[in-house]
Amino acid sequence: MTFIKTVELFAGVGGFRLGLEAASERYKVIWANQWEPSMHNQYAFDCYTAHFGESGNHVCRDIKKAKNEVPDHQLLVGGFPCQDYSVMKKNSIGIEGEKGALWWQIDYVLGASHPEYAILENVDHILRSPAKQPGRDFSIILRCFYDNGYAVEWRVINAADYGHAQRRRRIFIVAYYRETETYKSLSESVCRSGLKSMHSFISKESVLADAFPISGYENIFTDNWLDMIRYPDIPSVSREQRVKLYNSGIMINGRVYSIDFTPKSVAPAPLRQILETRKVEDKYYLRDEDIPLWQYAKGAKRELRKRTDGSSYFFSEGAVRFPDSLDMPSRTVLTSESKTGRASHVVEDLSTGRLRLLTPVECERLNEFPDNWTNTGMPERMRYFCMGNALVVPLVTRIGKSLIRICGI
Repeated sequence: MTFIKTVELFAGVGGFRLGLEAASERYKVIWANQWEPSMHNQYAFDCYTAHFGESGNHVCRDIKKAKNEVPDHQLLVGGFPCQDYSVMKKNSIGIEGEKGALWWQIDYVLGASHPEYAILENVDHILRSPAKQPGRDFSIILRCFYDNGYAVEWRVINAADYGHAQRRRRIFIVAYYRETETYKSLSESVCRSGLKSMHSFISKESVLADAFPISGYENIFTDNWLDMIRYPDIPSVSREQRVKLYNSGIMINGRVYSIDFTPKSVAPAPLRQILETRKVEDKYYLRDEDIPLWQYAKGAKRELRKRTDGSSYFFSEGAVRFPDSLDMPSRTVLTSESKTGRASHVVEDLSTGRLRLLTPVECERLNEFPDNWTNTGMPERMRYFCMGNALVVPLVTRIGKSLIRICGI
């Protein structure tokens, strides 16, 4: 058997690895890194090694210091930190933020090792980041791939569109190095047919097109250039680039084509399907005295508030369903899950009818990890946090199978 040597960066609790190993036993992670600089205890890394073993190739150090240890590999994967791109973070500054700047560690590994393929994941808001210069940050990432010799496709995937129990929208990025047959064939086709070939590739022929079929597309698109003729260097991209990027796209030889695809959807699983049927511990049930706090947090608001400078403004937000519908897929699980607030789920317990929070096991099920995957000694608050940072594992499995099928590796 020929293994596909894989490196996993920003590994978290191992969602990428679980997904790839479910796709094929040929995927072999030869080096992985997970490090949370803001935490003394490295709970995610401890969870990773509890399941995949302690090894000198499972590294818990700042990637800025460990990046020179990355061995040669064919496939680079990772869900690079998303906080600075997230719509949930007020005044997010994207690639210039402390977390957003970790992109440059991926860029370094791409330039030093030139893996044949890369699969990356992030929040979909990265396409519009930062707010004051939309499209800049993702354009910088595309330019980095271009400078390192890659063609790149991307697709925003809502897990519920493909049958899963969570409405979790994430961008998946697949990159092809210039020495691969996929790159060479695509480059030749684009030279002959231009945008027609680019559209055909990402709608029917690519890894993401195979993994996530579409039913159609909106008849508007972006045709943009990021090559050295338009932008001599990355600082010039950062200063000048502003572009509308849609939910799907491709970049090759510095040309960017982007369009909105409509997924070929299948019926999603309802939230009810993943709930525990046993009576859960009392601590998950809402106390009667706390219900008004939840009702306020979930309710519609239009309130006069004051800024720090003393000026006034109206704060408005719509209502969130309370409790959550059990007959629909869940909303996105966030790192703040279980805290009193709009984003946390509240459900009617199947055995008692009482209102309660989701349990850590239910959050694991929404991302389709095995039950109690994060029950490795970390505090319960961290179990929620890890699932808020994780991905829906079967989406990676789809991509892993398509990479082998489409690229013939």
